[in-house]
Amino acid sequence: MREHQLFFLISFCLAKYLGSLSIIFPISCSSSNGDLFIKCLFAHYKCGDIEGTEYPFWGSHVPEVCGHHAFHLNCQRNKYPFVIIGKQRFLILKIDQETFSMKIVRWDLWQGACLAEAENLQDVALNHPLYGYTSTSRNLTLIYGCPMVDSMLSYAFTCDLQATHVYNYYADEITWELQQPQLVKYCRAHLTSPVSQAALMELYGGSKTVNEALSEGFDVEYQAHRHSCVSCQDSGGICGSNLTTHDFVCLRRDQPRKNASSPGTISGHESNLKKYLMGIIIGFTLAGMSLLCFLLYCFWSFKRVTASNQMAIPFRRLEYNQKIEKVIRQTIAPKRYSYSDVKKMTASFKDKLGQGGYGIVYKGKLLDGRPVAVKILMKNIPKGKRNGEEFINEVAIISRTSHVNVVSLLGFCFEGHKRALIYEFMANGSLEKFMYNGNTWKAGCCLEWEILYEIAIGIAKGLEYLHGGCNTRILHLDIKPQNILLDEHFLPKIADFGLSKLCSRKESTASMENVRGTIGYIAPEVYSRCFGRVSHKSDVYSYGMMILEMVSGRKNANVKANDASKIYFPHWIYHRLQQDSDLGLCSVRTKEEDEIARRLVLVGLWCIQTNLSHRPSMSEVLVMLEVCSEALEIPPRPFNVSPQSSSGNLSPTSV
Repeated sequence: MREHQLFFLISFCLAKYLGSLSIIFPISCSSSNGDLFIKCLFAHYKCGDIEGTEYPFWGSHVPEVCGHHAFHLNCQRNKYPFVIIGKQRFLILKIDQETFSMKIVRWDLWQGACLAEAENLQDVALNHPLYGYTSTSRNLTLIYGCPMVDSMLSYAFTCDLQATHVYNYYADEITWELQQPQLVKYCRAHLTSPVSQAALMELYGGSKTVNEALSEGFDVEYQAHRHSCVSCQDSGGICGSNLTTHDFVCLRRDQPRKNASSPGTISGHESNLKKYLMGIIIGFTLAGMSLLCFLLYCFWSFKRVTASNQMAIPFRRLEYNQKIEKVIRQTIAPKRYSYSDVKKMTASFKDKLGQGGYGIVYKGKLLDGRPVAVKILMKNIPKGKRNGEEFINEVAIISRTSHVNVVSLLGFCFEGHKRALIYEFMANGSLEKFMYNGNTWKAGCCLEWEILYEIAIGIAKGLEYLHGGCNTRILHLDIKPQNILLDEHFLPKIADFGLSKLCSRKESTASMENVRGTIGYIAPEVYSRCFGRVSHKSDVYSYGMMILEMVSGRKNANVKANDASKIYFPHWIYHRLQQDSDLGLCSVRTKEEDEIARRLVLVGLWCIQTNLSHRPSMSEVLVMLEVCSEALEIPPRPFNVSPQSSSGNLSPTSV
């Protein structure tokens, strides 16, 4: 083992020495494919709201070899990204690299419909074979310096310093076709520009001005070796181009570069001669340097030798980060922030809200003043926990949702090991805060029963949406009080999708490689397939366990009786229901409160049935919560089949 590590260090020393030779003896040879791969991998474009673009775009800190020559992104005042198409300059409002489209607007029209320069009064045209209009674009014609036309007065707009009795009009495709002969004859000039169909409808509906419709821009599609690039990325490569021929090139870290060229490439006999000289120099110095490196590192301590063996870790981390970037590209991800932006919005992590197994949550503020909760994921996490998987789940899954009872992910940060998730701020924190204090459970004693009831309904509505309201069914798999957040009005929102799974709407079950969930709330089929397959009914079970804890004001398991023996609360409350006894719950003082408590208990007991077919769906749960308790049957007696924390089979998930 010691000899292997020593050999590794000697090899590293030689590599450093050979790298220094390129400085002492500069020789211009073609860059390797691997060099360009690394160069493009770490190249980053940022201008205004456009950040992190990939092939075919290049510009700023992204070299041309990483893109296509026709897609040069410029940046004005570090705020306004633009591209030149033909002879016209277009401001870039948005780039969607999943659909190979972007939203643009001609630079001068973005500032308004009134153009000062006569030479700009020409139609907006892409004039490039690699760009094309989308089906959502419609033409809007602007006509300047016209007399009064009665049929066009409702489409008139004014400009500053405009002479009296001189009018400007706008017209859609049909209106322009009908009025064109008359308007061209008597008006000074006109131009046509695409706008989005939605903006055009709002313009004619009166909810938008002509300036607002133009400034929203229009969508265009771009074509630049789309299929070749997708295949290249799927195989782990990075898309690039040959600077001489402009042909597409798939850059790979472990292959020599065959048909991509870089500036300063030397060819012919001169290049061969310099390569030959380099070979001679390396040959004469190789033996001496090998011996020197060996002698030097023989004096190093074993601890230093062992530490240097970790140099291979960055390459593995690099590959893993590439996988995360690929997942982000394939999702409709929220706004991406830099780590410096995260530090600014949290005032350098000043106000800490809480800490869990995956990270620390801080209070922050966006530029528009909105308060947010910023979760900084840990760089070094406990064994058995995977914050990379949690990060992917949060960004990929929660971005698919939009519901009043599901927390909103407003943005994220991903810079190597620096990862953050930015959520809407929930003033009352988690439901756990109102249920647990030290070692005393007190839900029913702390919140009014009407509020508890509304919280239960809100959570059920959120789960119903996740199970059936999205294009893809989402299984949360970690429903518990810590993952239910409450706003200032105690409106509940489901949070923390780190353990979630996606499955097709046509499929009723999901396959799982590892057990996931939290002891006390995890459904039996999750950790043992003999109880059935994991499905949306697994969330129903967790919901039922949580509802029973909300009602009882104490943990379902390990509830201490007077004789200090352990009692399973669902068994205790089930016995009292069978006997039609007083439930004996905390702070139940009126008949209305007793009715709410009985209804919640019955729903909770139905949800935690071991037999999957006995458990209701979340839609059925909502119906059961609306009817009186007398209309609900008492379910079969529940079984305590949850794994104990001492078993070591599961680890509680993060708060």
